[in-house]
Amino acid sequence: MKKNQVKYLKNLLETPSATGTETAVAALVRKRLANTADEIETDVMGSVHARLSGRGAGPCLMLSAHMDEIGLMVTYISDEGFLSVAAVGGVDAAILPGLRVDVHASNAFKPLRGVVGRKPIHLIDADERKKVTPIDQLVIDVGLPAKKVRKLVCVGDVVTFGVGFERFGKGMAVSRAFDDKAGVWVATRAMEELARAGRAQGDFVVAATVQEEIGVRGATTSAYGVRPDVAVAFDVTHATDYPGISQAKFGRIVCGQGPVIARGPNINPEVFERLVAAAKAEGVPYQVEAEPAVTGTDARAIQVTRGGIPTGLVSVPLRYMHTPTEVVCLSDLEATVRLLVRFALDLGEGASFVPGMGGVASDAPADAE
Repeated sequence: MKKNQVKYLKNLLETPSATGTETAVAALVRKRLANTADEIETDVMGSVHARLSGRGAGPCLMLSAHMDEIGLMVTYISDEGFLSVAAVGGVDAAILPGLRVDVHASNAFKPLRGVVGRKPIHLIDADERKKVTPIDQLVIDVGLPAKKVRKLVCVGDVVTFGVGFERFGKGMAVSRAFDDKAGVWVATRAMEELARAGRAQGDFVVAATVQEEIGVRGATTSAYGVRPDVAVAFDVTHATDYPGISQAKFGRIVCGQGPVIARGPNINPEVFERLVAAAKAEGVPYQVEAEPAVTGTDARAIQVTRGGIPTGLVSVPLRYMHTPTEVVCLSDLEATVRLLVRFALDLGEGASFVPGMGGVASDAPADAE
Protein backbone atom coordinates (compact mmCIF):
# COMPACT_ATOMS: atom_id res chain seq x y z
CA MET A 1 0.00 0.00 0.00
CA LYS A 2 1.38 3.40 -0.99
CA LYS A 3 2.38 5.82 1.75
CA ASN A 4 -0.31 8.37 0.91
CA GLN A 5 -2.99 5.68 1.12
CA VAL A 6 -1.64 4.46 4.46
CA LYS A 7 -1.73 8.04 5.71
CA TYR A 8 -5.37 8.38 4.68
CA LEU A 9 -6.26 5.06 6.37
CA LYS A 10 -4.46 6.14 9.56
CA ASN A 11 -6.34 9.44 9.54
CA LEU A 12 -9.69 7.66 9.29
CA LEU A 13 -8.86 5.20 12.04
CA GLU A 14 -7.58 7.79 14.48
CA THR A 15 -10.46 10.21 13.99
CA PRO A 16 -12.93 9.40 16.80
CA SER A 17 -16.44 8.37 15.77
CA ALA A 18 -18.21 6.52 18.54
CA THR A 19 -21.74 5.70 17.43
CA GLY A 20 -23.79 8.87 17.26
CA THR A 21 -20.71 11.11 16.93
CA GLU A 22 -19.55 10.38 13.39
CA THR A 23 -19.37 13.99 12.14
CA ALA A 24 -15.56 14.27 12.05
CA VAL A 25 -15.16 11.16 9.91
CA ALA A 26 -18.04 12.31 7.71
CA ALA A 27 -16.10 15.51 7.08
CA LEU A 28 -13.05 13.46 6.05
CA VAL A 29 -15.14 11.50 3.56
CA ARG A 30 -16.63 14.65 2.04
CA LYS A 31 -13.19 16.23 1.74
CA ARG A 32 -11.65 13.10 0.25
CA LEU A 33 -14.30 12.72 -2.45
CA ALA A 34 -14.85 16.43 -3.17
CA ASN A 35 -12.84 16.29 -6.39
CA THR A 36 -14.10 12.86 -7.48
CA ALA A 37 -17.83 12.64 -6.79
CA ASP A 38 -20.31 14.55 -8.92
CA GLU A 39 -22.63 15.06 -5.96
CA ILE A 40 -22.23 14.74 -2.20
CA GLU A 41 -25.01 15.00 0.36
CA THR A 42 -25.33 14.29 4.06
CA ASP A 43 -28.71 13.11 5.35
CA VAL A 44 -30.34 14.02 8.65
CA MET A 45 -28.94 10.88 10.28
CA GLY A 46 -25.42 12.00 9.39
CA SER A 47 -24.66 9.43 6.68
CA VAL A 48 -22.73 10.71 3.65
CA HIS A 49 -23.88 9.84 0.12
CA ALA A 50 -21.35 10.53 -2.64
CA ARG A 51 -22.50 9.89 -6.20
CA LEU A 52 -20.37 9.24 -9.28
CA SER A 53 -22.67 9.53 -12.29
CA GLY A 54 -22.72 6.67 -14.76
CA ARG A 55 -21.71 6.89 -18.41
CA GLY A 56 -24.71 4.88 -19.61
CA ALA A 57 -27.97 3.34 -18.50
CA GLY A 58 -26.73 0.66 -16.13
CA PRO A 59 -28.16 0.00 -12.66
CA CYS A 60 -27.38 2.30 -9.75
CA LEU A 61 -24.98 0.58 -7.36
CA MET A 62 -24.66 1.62 -3.71
CA LEU A 63 -21.56 0.60 -1.74
CA SER A 64 -22.18 0.90 1.99
CA ALA A 65 -19.64 1.06 4.83
CA HIS A 66 -20.27 2.33 8.34
CA MET A 67 -18.28 5.15 9.92
CA ASP A 68 -19.04 4.50 13.58
CA GLU A 69 -16.86 2.68 16.09
CA ILE A 70 -17.67 1.15 19.45
CA GLY A 71 -16.98 3.15 22.59
CA LEU A 72 -18.32 4.20 25.96
CA MET A 73 -20.60 6.98 27.21
CA VAL A 74 -20.37 8.92 30.46
CA THR A 75 -23.42 8.24 32.62
CA TYR A 76 -22.36 9.75 35.94
CA ILE A 77 -19.65 11.94 37.47
CA SER A 78 -18.89 11.16 41.10
CA ASP A 79 -18.22 13.72 43.80
CA GLU A 80 -14.56 12.72 43.58
CA GLY A 81 -14.44 13.30 39.80
CA PHE A 82 -14.48 9.70 38.59
CA LEU A 83 -16.56 8.82 35.53
CA SER A 84 -19.04 5.97 35.32
CA VAL A 85 -19.77 4.75 31.81
CA ALA A 86 -21.98 2.50 29.69
CA ALA A 87 -21.16 0.67 26.48
CA VAL A 88 -21.88 2.19 23.08
CA GLY A 89 -22.06 -0.89 20.86
CA GLY A 90 -20.59 -4.29 21.65
CA VAL A 91 -17.84 -3.53 24.15
CA ASP A 92 -16.26 -6.48 25.96
CA ALA A 93 -15.98 -5.58 29.65
CA ALA A 94 -13.14 -8.07 30.08
CA ILE A 95 -10.69 -5.97 28.03
CA LEU A 96 -11.33 -2.63 29.74
CA PRO A 97 -9.46 -2.66 33.09
CA GLY A 98 -6.12 -0.92 32.72
CA LEU A 99 -6.85 0.62 29.32
CA ARG A 100 -5.94 4.17 28.39
CA VAL A 101 -8.89 5.97 26.82
CA ASP A 102 -9.81 9.33 25.31
CA VAL A 103 -12.67 11.19 26.95
CA HIS A 104 -14.24 13.53 24.39
CA ALA A 105 -15.33 16.15 26.89
CA SER A 106 -17.88 18.74 25.78
CA ASN A 107 -15.98 21.66 27.31
CA ALA A 108 -12.39 20.74 26.47
CA PHE A 109 -10.46 21.73 23.36
CA LYS A 110 -8.97 18.26 22.99
CA PRO A 111 -9.74 14.81 24.41
CA LEU A 112 -8.85 14.17 28.03
CA ARG A 113 -6.58 11.23 28.70
CA GLY A 114 -8.28 8.75 30.99
CA VAL A 115 -7.51 5.34 32.42
CA VAL A 116 -10.00 2.61 33.23
CA GLY A 117 -9.40 1.90 36.87
CA ARG A 118 -9.94 -1.23 38.92
CA LYS A 119 -8.62 -2.50 42.23
CA PRO A 120 -5.15 -4.06 41.86
CA ILE A 121 -4.91 -7.82 42.10
CA HIS A 122 -3.46 -7.57 45.62
CA LEU A 123 -6.77 -6.15 46.88
CA ILE A 124 -9.12 -8.48 45.01
CA ASP A 125 -10.45 -11.58 46.75
CA ALA A 126 -9.55 -14.90 45.14
CA ASP A 127 -13.14 -15.61 44.02
CA GLU A 128 -13.53 -12.14 42.57
CA ARG A 129 -10.40 -12.55 40.45
CA LYS A 130 -12.22 -15.21 38.43
CA LYS A 131 -15.02 -12.84 37.40
CA VAL A 132 -15.23 -10.13 34.76
CA THR A 133 -15.92 -6.77 36.34
CA PRO A 134 -19.10 -5.36 34.75
CA ILE A 135 -18.76 -2.04 32.95
CA ASP A 136 -21.07 -0.32 35.40
CA GLN A 137 -18.62 -1.19 38.19
CA LEU A 138 -15.60 0.30 36.42
CA VAL A 139 -14.61 3.95 36.55
CA ILE A 140 -12.51 6.25 34.38
CA ASP A 141 -9.90 8.38 36.10
CA VAL A 142 -8.89 11.54 34.19
CA GLY A 143 -6.37 12.65 36.82
CA LEU A 144 -7.98 16.01 37.50
CA PRO A 145 -9.60 17.60 40.56
CA ALA A 146 -13.31 16.85 40.81
CA LYS A 147 -14.27 20.50 40.28
CA LYS A 148 -12.28 20.61 37.03
CA VAL A 149 -13.75 17.33 35.84
CA ARG A 150 -17.31 18.55 36.38
CA LYS A 151 -16.47 21.75 34.50
CA LEU A 152 -15.11 19.91 31.44
CA VAL A 153 -17.07 16.66 31.23
CA CYS A 154 -20.81 16.26 30.72
CA VAL A 155 -23.10 13.28 31.03
CA GLY A 156 -23.47 11.86 27.51
CA ASP A 157 -19.89 12.59 26.43
CA VAL A 158 -18.30 9.65 24.62
CA VAL A 159 -15.08 7.77 25.25
CA THR A 160 -12.93 5.92 22.71
CA PHE A 161 -9.96 3.59 23.09
CA GLY A 162 -6.79 5.67 23.39
CA VAL A 163 -4.77 3.86 20.73
CA GLY A 164 -4.08 4.39 17.03
CA PHE A 165 -2.74 2.82 13.86
CA GLU A 166 0.52 0.89 13.65
CA ARG A 167 2.07 -1.38 11.03
CA PHE A 168 3.70 -4.56 12.26
CA GLY A 169 4.91 -7.94 11.08
CA LYS A 170 4.75 -8.61 7.35
CA GLY A 171 2.03 -6.53 5.69
CA MET A 172 -0.12 -6.41 8.84
CA ALA A 173 -1.59 -3.45 10.68
CA VAL A 174 -3.20 -2.98 14.09
CA SER A 175 -5.57 -0.29 15.29
CA ARG A 176 -8.86 0.34 16.98
CA ALA A 177 -11.84 0.85 14.63
CA PHE A 178 -10.80 -1.16 11.59
CA ASP A 179 -14.44 -2.16 12.12
CA ASP A 180 -15.42 -0.47 9.91
CA LYS A 181 -13.26 2.45 8.90
CA ALA A 182 -11.40 -0.08 6.80
CA GLY A 183 -14.66 -0.15 4.84
CA VAL A 184 -14.80 3.63 4.58
CA TRP A 185 -11.28 3.52 3.13
CA VAL A 186 -12.25 0.77 0.68
CA ALA A 187 -15.43 2.55 -0.44
CA THR A 188 -13.78 5.91 -1.09
CA ARG A 189 -10.81 4.29 -2.82
CA ALA A 190 -13.18 2.25 -5.00
CA MET A 191 -14.88 5.45 -6.17
CA GLU A 192 -11.53 7.04 -6.99
CA GLU A 193 -10.38 4.02 -8.97
CA LEU A 194 -13.73 3.69 -10.73
CA ALA A 195 -13.51 7.32 -11.84
CA ARG A 196 -10.01 6.65 -13.22
CA ALA A 197 -11.31 3.59 -15.06
CA GLY A 198 -13.90 5.65 -16.93
CA ARG A 199 -16.90 5.16 -14.63
CA ALA A 200 -19.51 2.41 -14.57
CA GLN A 201 -22.49 2.35 -16.87
CA GLY A 202 -24.79 3.26 -14.01
CA ASP A 203 -24.41 5.59 -11.04
CA PHE A 204 -22.09 4.55 -8.23
CA VAL A 205 -22.97 5.77 -4.74
CA VAL A 206 -20.72 5.53 -1.72
CA ALA A 207 -22.87 5.48 1.42
CA ALA A 208 -20.74 6.12 4.50
CA THR A 209 -23.33 5.21 7.09
CA VAL A 210 -23.83 5.91 10.79
CA GLN A 211 -24.97 3.94 13.81
CA GLU A 212 -24.32 0.44 12.52
CA GLU A 213 -23.04 -0.71 15.89
CA ILE A 214 -26.44 -0.20 17.56
CA GLY A 215 -28.64 -1.72 14.86
CA VAL A 216 -27.67 -0.76 11.25
CA ARG A 217 -29.69 2.43 11.63
CA GLY A 218 -27.83 4.57 9.08
CA ALA A 219 -28.00 1.87 6.43
CA THR A 220 -31.76 1.68 6.90
CA THR A 221 -32.30 5.33 6.05
CA SER A 222 -29.55 5.48 3.42
CA ALA A 223 -30.94 2.56 1.45
CA TYR A 224 -34.40 4.09 1.58
CA GLY A 225 -33.15 7.52 0.51
CA VAL A 226 -30.64 6.50 -2.18
CA ARG A 227 -32.94 3.82 -3.56
CA PRO A 228 -30.24 1.90 -5.47
CA ASP A 229 -30.95 -0.87 -7.97
CA VAL A 230 -28.28 -3.07 -6.37
CA ALA A 231 -26.08 -2.73 -3.30
CA VAL A 232 -22.96 -4.16 -1.72
CA ALA A 233 -22.25 -3.74 1.98
CA PHE A 234 -18.64 -3.80 3.09
CA ASP A 235 -17.59 -4.73 6.60
CA VAL A 236 -15.03 -6.81 8.46
CA THR A 237 -15.51 -10.44 9.37
CA HIS A 238 -13.91 -12.72 11.93
CA ALA A 239 -10.59 -14.18 10.88
CA THR A 240 -10.30 -17.76 12.11
CA ASP A 241 -6.57 -18.15 11.53
CA TYR A 242 -5.39 -17.88 15.12
CA PRO A 243 -5.60 -20.26 18.10
CA GLY A 244 -8.85 -20.93 19.93
CA ILE A 245 -11.36 -20.56 17.09
CA SER A 246 -13.09 -23.57 15.56
CA GLN A 247 -12.86 -23.49 11.77
CA ALA A 248 -15.37 -26.34 11.65
CA LYS A 249 -17.87 -24.01 13.30
CA PHE A 250 -16.93 -20.62 11.88
CA GLY A 251 -15.26 -21.49 8.57
CA ARG A 252 -11.71 -20.95 7.38
CA ILE A 253 -11.11 -17.21 7.01
CA VAL A 254 -7.46 -16.22 6.71
CA CYS A 255 -5.79 -12.82 6.80
CA GLY A 256 -3.87 -12.18 3.59
CA GLN A 257 -5.90 -14.53 1.39
CA GLY A 258 -8.18 -11.89 -0.07
CA PRO A 259 -11.65 -10.45 0.44
CA VAL A 260 -14.45 -12.58 1.84
CA ILE A 261 -17.67 -12.90 -0.17
CA ALA A 262 -20.69 -13.83 1.92
CA ARG A 263 -23.26 -16.41 0.85
CA GLY A 264 -26.63 -17.04 2.46
CA PRO A 265 -30.23 -15.79 2.72
CA ASN A 266 -29.15 -12.19 3.47
CA ILE A 267 -27.35 -12.20 0.13
CA ASN A 268 -28.92 -12.00 -3.30
CA PRO A 269 -27.65 -15.08 -5.19
CA GLU A 270 -27.16 -13.18 -8.44
CA VAL A 271 -25.07 -10.54 -6.68
CA PHE A 272 -23.01 -13.29 -5.05
CA GLU A 273 -22.33 -14.92 -8.43
CA ARG A 274 -21.36 -11.57 -9.94
CA LEU A 275 -18.95 -10.83 -7.11
CA VAL A 276 -17.28 -14.21 -7.57
CA ALA A 277 -17.12 -13.66 -11.34
CA ALA A 278 -15.56 -10.22 -10.79
CA ALA A 279 -12.92 -11.65 -8.45
CA LYS A 280 -12.02 -14.34 -10.99
CA ALA A 281 -11.95 -11.89 -13.90
CA GLU A 282 -9.70 -9.51 -11.98
CA GLY A 283 -7.44 -12.28 -10.68
CA VAL A 284 -8.22 -11.38 -7.07
CA PRO A 285 -7.93 -14.19 -4.52
CA TYR A 286 -11.16 -14.49 -2.56
CA GLN A 287 -12.75 -16.50 0.24
CA VAL A 288 -16.38 -17.52 0.74
CA GLU A 289 -18.15 -17.30 4.08
CA ALA A 290 -21.42 -19.03 4.94
CA GLU A 291 -24.00 -16.72 6.52
CA PRO A 292 -27.02 -18.90 7.34
CA ALA A 293 -29.13 -16.07 8.79
CA VAL A 294 -29.22 -12.28 8.71
CA THR A 295 -25.79 -10.73 9.10
CA GLY A 296 -24.74 -8.17 11.67
CA THR A 297 -23.91 -5.72 8.88
CA ASP A 298 -25.51 -2.99 6.78
CA ALA A 299 -26.61 -5.75 4.40
CA ARG A 300 -29.26 -6.76 6.92
CA ALA A 301 -31.13 -3.48 6.53
CA ILE A 302 -30.43 -2.80 2.86
CA GLN A 303 -31.82 -6.10 1.61
CA VAL A 304 -35.32 -5.48 2.98
CA THR A 305 -35.66 -1.76 2.23
CA ARG A 306 -38.67 -0.66 0.19
CA GLY A 307 -39.64 -3.60 -2.03
CA GLY A 308 -36.27 -5.28 -1.54
CA ILE A 309 -32.81 -4.39 -2.85
CA PRO A 310 -30.51 -7.08 -4.28
CA THR A 311 -27.60 -6.99 -1.85
CA GLY A 312 -24.16 -8.51 -1.52
CA LEU A 313 -21.66 -8.49 1.32
CA VAL A 314 -17.89 -8.29 1.00
CA SER A 315 -15.60 -8.28 4.02
CA VAL A 316 -11.95 -8.49 4.96
CA PRO A 317 -10.67 -10.89 7.63
CA LEU A 318 -10.12 -9.19 10.98
CA ARG A 319 -8.50 -10.59 14.10
CA TYR A 320 -9.63 -9.57 17.61
CA MET A 321 -12.81 -7.71 16.62
CA HIS A 322 -14.16 -5.06 19.00
CA THR A 323 -10.88 -4.71 20.86
CA PRO A 324 -8.32 -1.88 20.81
CA THR A 325 -6.02 -4.15 18.80
CA GLU A 326 -7.95 -5.15 15.68
CA VAL A 327 -5.62 -6.64 13.07
CA VAL A 328 -5.90 -6.78 9.28
CA CYS A 329 -3.66 -7.54 6.33
CA LEU A 330 -3.33 -4.40 4.21
CA SER A 331 -3.17 -6.34 0.94
CA ASP A 332 -6.72 -7.59 1.61
CA LEU A 333 -7.97 -3.99 1.57
CA GLU A 334 -6.29 -3.25 -1.74
CA ALA A 335 -7.57 -6.48 -3.29
CA THR A 336 -11.11 -5.60 -2.20
CA VAL A 337 -10.92 -2.26 -4.00
CA ARG A 338 -9.98 -4.06 -7.22
CA LEU A 339 -12.83 -6.56 -6.78
CA LEU A 340 -15.47 -3.88 -6.22
CA VAL A 341 -14.31 -1.73 -9.11
CA ARG A 342 -14.49 -4.69 -11.45
CA PHE A 343 -17.94 -5.62 -10.10
CA ALA A 344 -19.17 -2.08 -10.81
CA LEU A 345 -17.67 -1.96 -14.31
CA ASP A 346 -19.29 -5.27 -15.24
CA LEU A 347 -22.83 -4.12 -14.36
CA GLY A 348 -24.58 -3.55 -17.66
CA GLU A 349 -27.95 -2.19 -18.67
CA GLY A 350 -29.55 -5.62 -18.86
CA ALA A 351 -28.50 -6.77 -15.39
CA SER A 352 -31.16 -8.84 -13.63
CA PHE A 353 -31.07 -9.79 -9.96
CA VAL A 354 -34.30 -11.78 -9.65
CA PRO A 355 -33.22 -15.13 -8.19
CA GLY A 356 -33.30 -17.85 -10.81
CA MET A 357 -33.97 -15.42 -13.64
CA GLY A 358 -30.75 -13.42 -13.91
CA GLY A 359 -27.20 -14.58 -14.20
CA VAL A 360 -23.83 -13.10 -14.94
CA ALA A 361 -24.40 -13.34 -18.67
CA SER A 362 -27.79 -11.59 -18.56
CA ASP A 363 -26.33 -8.14 -19.38
CA ALA A 364 -25.84 -9.17 -22.98
CA PRO A 365 -28.75 -8.36 -25.30
CA ALA A 366 -30.91 -11.29 -26.28
CA ASP A 367 -30.54 -12.66 -29.82
CA ALA A 368 -33.21 -11.42 -32.17
CA GLU A 369 -35.70 -14.06 -33.12
